Amino acid sequence: MTMQSRIEEKLSEAFDLVHLDVVNESGNHNVPPGSETHFKVVLVSEDFEGKRLVARHRLVNQALAQELSGGVHALAIHTYTEAEWRERHGDAPMSPPCLGGSARHA
Repeated sequence: MTMQSRIEEKLSEAFDLVHLDVVNESGNHNVPPGSETHFKVVLVSEDFEGKRLVARHRLVNQALAQELSGGVHALAIHTYTEAEWRERHGDAPMSPPCLGGSARHA
C-alpha cells in the first residue's frame, strides 16, 4: 500500500469526512522521483466544529502518528467544517514553492 493510500485510509477511519484530498507534493521538492515524503491534506468534517486550528491539527497528527514517525517528512494540513468549506467555495490554499534542502543552495 502506498503512503498516500495509508494516509487516506487512516483519515477516513478517524473522521466523519465530507471531503478529503490527499496530494503527494513530493515531486515539488528535492527528493528522488517516486518519493512519498511531502503531502498536503484537505479535510472537511463536522468533527472540527468548535475546535481551534491547533486542536484540529493535533487530531490529524494523532491519526497519522505512525506515518509521521516514519516516512512522511512534511504534512500541510487544511481542516474545515462544511460551512467553512462552502465559504471558501471548495478551494484550499496552494502550497508554496520549495525553498529548502540542497535545492536552495544550487
